[in-house]
Formats: sequence, C-alpha cells, structure tokens
Amino acid sequence: MSDPRAPSASEADLALVRALRAGDETAFMMLVERYQPSMLRIARMYVSTRAVAEEVVQDAWVGVLKGIDGFEGRSSLRTWILRILVNTAKTRGQRESRSVPFSSVWAAETDGPSVEPDRFRPVGQEWAGHWADAPASWDAVPEDRLLSSETLARVGEAISTLPPSQAEVIRLRDVLGWTSAEVCNALDISETNQRVLLHRARAKVRRALEGYLGADEGEGA
Repeated sequence: MSDPRAPSASEADLALVRALRAGDETAFMMLVERYQPSMLRIARMYVSTRAVAEEVVQDAWVGVLKGIDGFEGRSSLRTWILRILVNTAKTRGQRESRSVPFSSVWAAETDGPSVEPDRFRPVGQEWAGHWADAPASWDAVPEDRLLSSETLARVGEAISTLPPSQAEVIRLRDVLGWTSAEVCNALDISETNQRVLLHRARAKVRRALEGYLGADEGEGA
C-alpha cells in the first residue's frame, strides 16, 4: 500500500544505488551497518525466534542485491529495503504456520484503551470521563534533565517493554525520525494503524516516565 506522500530517493540514495550496481562492497557494508539492527527488530515481529529473524534479514539482503537493478527511486532507499524485508518476513512467517497471522497482531495492539480507565472519573461522578489523575506537566523540569543520558535510558527501557509493533513504530518515528508515510510504506500498515500504535506507545512511555520525572520535580520543589 505505497503512499504517494512518502519521500522519493535522494541524491545520496541514488549514489548508493549506483555503487551497489557496480559491486561496491564498501557501500553494501555501510548499508548493512546502518539498517541491520532495525531490520532484525522488524523481522523478529514476524517469526518465532531470533535465529529465524537473522535468516530472514540475510535473505532480505540477498533480495536487495538481486533487485537493485530494478530500483526506480520512487521511494527512499531505506523504505525500499525495509519493504523487501517485510515481504520476506511475511513469507517466512506464513511458512512457519504461526497460529496467529501477523495482521491480527497489528489489530490486537490497536484494540483497548490507550490510557488506563482508572485515570478518568467514573460514570456517576461529577465531570465523569474527565481526568482524575491527569498527566504530569514537565514544564518545570530542566531541559538538560529531560535530555540526560539517564532519562533517555529510561525511555529506552520503557520502549523495550512495549508490544512489538508499538515499539517498532515509536522507534521509527521518535528515535529515527521517520515520517508517518515512510513508516506506513516500510511496515505495510495503514495511516490509521500507524497513528493509533504511535499514540498508544507514546502514552505508555510517558506513563513510565511520570514517576521518575515527577519524583525529581517534587524533590526540587
């Protein structure tokens, strides 16, 4: 489900493509170093073990090399590579005959509330449905504290506890800075699913940080 809003190949992408077509091993290894970690995480969502995910990634790289002559530049190079990976992983996952199709995993992770219901006033109370326990404001937290290595480590820990598809979407959007169109194209999901997964992931990460940053704020008050 390609999205016309997704960015097309840049001049740097096209230069890499020319190098790959010429058999430049340095260019290929640079791509492997750049994308292998993300590819492994994504593959792991489709198959049962890390070992199988590693095989999927290797197969995807073979597909990249075989298909590079057909790269037309209508998407960024990384989006094109990840689409090859996703298609390879889907095929392998189906071959494994997993009991739950991956499409169901995406659907399941967009079901249910984004925020715990007990944070809202219950039916029957005044202002029912409004916040009972509103998200803490971090306006008073110094910027250097928000961007400290300890805080960023807490963010990473929180992301690691998320369901796989939520974790990958928030990594691509908020850690790597991908656009929504790039994420939708790379993971082959709809804009609606991408938006819901990102919202749920951000809400959970924020909740995980509230106690940590709130305690610091209270100590400084």
